[in-house]
This record gives sequence, C-alpha cells and structure tokens, in this order.
Amino acid sequence: MAGKIDETRYFRLPGDTPESAAEIIEKVYQSLKAKGHDPIMQLVGYIISGDPTYITSYNNARSLIKRLERDELLEEFVRFYLTEHDKKK
Repeated sequence: MAGKIDETRYFRLPGDTPESAAEIIEKVYQSLKAKGHDPIMQLVGYIISGDPTYITSYNNARSLIKRLERDELLEEFVRFYLTEHDKKK
C-alpha cells in the first residue's frame, strides 16, 4: 500500500472534457466564435501550419485541439462533409 502514495492519480468529472474529435472541434469552434475570430479561417490556418497560436486559449481550446493530430482533424472534416452531402441526395 505504501507504493501507492508515490503514484499520480488521475480523475475526471463526468462531462468535464470532450472526448471525440467532433466534440473537440465543436468546443474549439465555439471558443473561437466567442472571441470574435473567424473559426473556419483559424482552423484552416492551424491545419496547414500546425501553429497552435491560430487557436485561442479561451476555454482551453488550444489544449483541446492539440489532443488531435492534424490529419485526424482533416479526416473528421471530410467525414462530416461527405456524410452531410449524402444526406442531401
């Protein structure tokens, strides 16, 4: 039992942080919008350059976006676009 004192314990509150790529993108989008930025341009800038300063730190958005690889973001955008496009047919 004594060895357990040295270990870091992690806990999260339910609903505390977004889990899926879609949830992270939505949270980042809302944070960018709330700060008066153009979310589309900021996200495109981040995806192209990898520079996290394109994303506001407001509401922890920058930390959230860095949880995902840029190719994961792009994959999520393409998946969403194609899924929505198929719905319109």
